[in-house]
Amino acid sequence: MTNLYLPADGQARCPWCSATAQYLAYHDQEWGFPVEDDQRLFEKICLEGFQSGLSWRTILQKREHFRAAFAQFDFHVVAEFTEADVARLLADAGIVRHRGKITATINNAQRALELVAEAGSLADFFWRYAPASDPGPQVIAQSAESLALSKALKKRGWRFVGPTTMYAFMQAMGLVNDHAAGCVTRPLAAAARAEALARRRA
Repeated sequence: MTNLYLPADGQARCPWCSATAQYLAYHDQEWGFPVEDDQRLFEKICLEGFQSGLSWRTILQKREHFRAAFAQFDFHVVAEFTEADVARLLADAGIVRHRGKITATINNAQRALELVAEAGSLADFFWRYAPASDPGPQVIAQSAESLALSKALKKRGWRFVGPTTMYAFMQAMGLVNDHAAGCVTRPLAAAARAEALARRRA
């Protein structure tokens, strides 16, 4: 409990929430809660790729700009982006202007279409990599599941999907619940994750 963040409402949160007010809202409303919508999943995996080597605060501050620049992360649209779009994005100061990450996002949109054709949906594919049991909050950079997911995506031609990036993605989309012990949001995320898993196993 000593390492938890205690904001003005007196409810303990994960310690990283103290960095910025944006983190607190993201933590309480999104991080660790299950995502099953394909467009939101594509957004999350792309933004985790853009975050590589940067702080998440930078990405969160630019997220609305990213959404506008990448057609709200509708991968059906992004898959059709051309070199003209790459040039447009490289000139957009509202996003992270990294050619490799931009072209990887377009590539990954094309691969997402293939994955939907193969697995039925992105959600159906990604949720296969949920751990069999909740190991409890962990301070790790990758896991056996993130290694397996990274390998599976790379085999299918995805880029910027290394095992550390995939573990961050799994945390963000609720495949794992790494809210700290004693964090007020941990049991809420755990209950939502259990419900999502129950639906998928029904």
